[in-house]
Amino acid sequence: MARSLATRGAGQCARHRRSTLRCCAAADVGRRDLLAAGSAALLPAWAPSSAASSLFATLAAEPLPRVPRGAPLGLNGVLPSAVIKGCWQLSGGHRGDAATDRTTGKPAVADFSAFVAAGIDTFDAGPEACGYGPAELLVGQYVASLGAAEQRPLLFTKLCCVGGEQSAMSADFVRSSVKRAAQRLQAPRIDVMQIYWNDLAYKKDLLSCAQLLQEERDAGRVGAVAYTNMPTSVLASLHDAGVETAAHQIQFSLLDRRPLKQQAAWCRSSGCKLLPYGVLAGGLLSDAYLGQPASAVKLDTSSKRKYGSVLAQAGSWAWFQRLLTVLRAVGDAHGGASVANVAARWVLEHDFVGSVILGARNARNVADHQRLFAFALTEGDKAAIQAVLDEGIQPKGDTYDWERGAGPF
Repeated sequence: MARSLATRGAGQCARHRRSTLRCCAAADVGRRDLLAAGSAALLPAWAPSSAASSLFATLAAEPLPRVPRGAPLGLNGVLPSAVIKGCWQLSGGHRGDAATDRTTGKPAVADFSAFVAAGIDTFDAGPEACGYGPAELLVGQYVASLGAAEQRPLLFTKLCCVGGEQSAMSADFVRSSVKRAAQRLQAPRIDVMQIYWNDLAYKKDLLSCAQLLQEERDAGRVGAVAYTNMPTSVLASLHDAGVETAAHQIQFSLLDRRPLKQQAAWCRSSGCKLLPYGVLAGGLLSDAYLGQPASAVKLDTSSKRKYGSVLAQAGSWAWFQRLLTVLRAVGDAHGGASVANVAARWVLEHDFVGSVILGARNARNVADHQRLFAFALTEGDKAAIQAVLDEGIQPKGDTYDWERGAGPF
């Protein structure tokens, strides 16, 4: 990744470095120290650690907004938080920096409470077959640790169909899958069960699966029937067949705008809400990469490797630096909002998006997730961002077609 991006304009990125970021390396140490004291989350990501202005003092004295609810999903109106904690980070391939990693064992379980306290009370997981490793078990350990009076999170997971069951779908498979997930999550029901279907050649069996899962919803064992990583045509056919299409979890970000091609219009007409993941492109859409050469990018986690390939589809490294520069300027205009929050707000403010899924390797980003709701993008902000997007490579395919080898990005 680093080598390929370097050949696509890395040498130009220095000219886009902002003067406010010259102290970033030193500031990072200061921010970590403040974070340990519980106040650094209020310091803008670009601010030097030595800053002691009255602005920062005022920010530190202000309470952070609680994360609000997202859009209701499905017949039962399941109401997730507007930010959903993505648990793919707990699969085992996202450990990254050992000093800040809290993706395994007791540290991972302990971090859940900080998210819930901030209003992020919805967790999205999945079974091993969908690449989530022990995520459901870790969430289940947290749920089991709660006292009778403590708030219980909403639980989203996946019905993962990747094997022979796709050609021989059965009620037993669906019932046993729902039961197993509930046992692992230590919950009486799954609030949203999302179908992942590997082979779209078996569309009749997919419809059968959705119908059987809808029966689980009617029996009270599932709150809503949803999907993940589907093309628009398949979702439309399921909806037209009369089964619930409460939500669709799919990649959507400033780097991956494929949902705007077809799916956005269909969601508006059908009522299906998107639950985007990859909103921050594995952390690439953050202050950390502004002014950095492509050679400095370390693809040291599964997430970074995945989204590094997405960036390569979206534009050159020089173009990416222009995008980050504009996001930084927008953040500055909103009191120092982080690049990550500007990128997330761009996704969240689309009317067909119900909530955004943000993965985190620890609870250090919780306060910044809260600050996501302290501002809104203006029309001028959106126009400035769109101008850079127009300079990049425009998406051509529908959602997840490229990943399936069925079409262009």
